[in-house]
Amino acid sequence: MNQRSFFANRIQGILSAALIFCPLEAFAVNAWSYHQESDRLTNLTYSFAQSPMPKRGAYDDMRLEIVCRDNKLQVVIDADSLITSQGSAFDVEYQIDKKPPVNIQMRTFPDSKRKGYSDQDAKRISDDILTGQAIFIRVNTIIKEVLSSSISLQDAAKPIQQVYADCGLALSGDSDAEPVYSLADFERDFGKLSTEQQQQVLDKIKKIIMEIP
Repeated sequence: MNQRSFFANRIQGILSAALIFCPLEAFAVNAWSYHQESDRLTNLTYSFAQSPMPKRGAYDDMRLEIVCRDNKLQVVIDADSLITSQGSAFDVEYQIDKKPPVNIQMRTFPDSKRKGYSDQDAKRISDDILTGQAIFIRVNTIIKEVLSSSISLQDAAKPIQQVYADCGLALSGDSDAEPVYSLADFERDFGKLSTEQQQQVLDKIKKIIMEIP
């Protein structure tokens, strides 16, 4: 056996051993995944769908998580870089495929400067994710830098649907109920109006607020 054949056989043996002893999940780091964990403070179980990391070197290291905790849906951004101070609001823009970008506001957790969440827009973002092939995210940080990440949505449906089931939520289209018109929806539509139309809307909102006892 020549030296080249010897090393080829050794490499093949090492790869075969790795396939035997390593779990399949280790080779699926680029896929969305479903997890269940226990909260260390409450001992209650919560579940989440976690995105893969973006391509190394091309974008900032950020992950998305769709979380069901206490029967409430959350969307979470987990970054390796500083976003803002603990418990503070920050601006996020996300875009599904070539659809118009959507601007929302999230808030860092009380114990983290790199991880933020939104309850209000969680269902809308999750539903949007289920309709696309990729999501592009921009996060505005406290130091005026923008973190960006492009995440594949190719295999996101099953993990997110499992989280929906945990929270007792239906998929979009499974119900005849009208979707909730959120603040993010209003801000997006308001920005499309002319200055005169915006003032008319504001006058009507003011009138409604003044009539509330």
